[in-house]
Amino acid sequence: MFKIIVDRECGCFKRSNLQSSTEVESKDEALMKSLEMVNHMNDEFCGKHKFKVEEADNTFIIKMQ
Repeated sequence: MFKIIVDRECGCFKRSNLQSSTEVESKDEALMKSLEMVNHMNDEFCGKHKFKVEEADNTFIIKMQ
């Protein structure tokens, strides 16, 4: 199993329907889903923060830049 977690939740994230922690079966699926989340967050949120994905073992961490 691979995890996707959000390191810090800003106000926009808390108001969104996104989950702060998710588990998926494959590494490719985790990478694809985490990149989709980051793109959505960077495009749709207020723009006060920018987000990026970092990989650590079996976890993809979405962090504020």
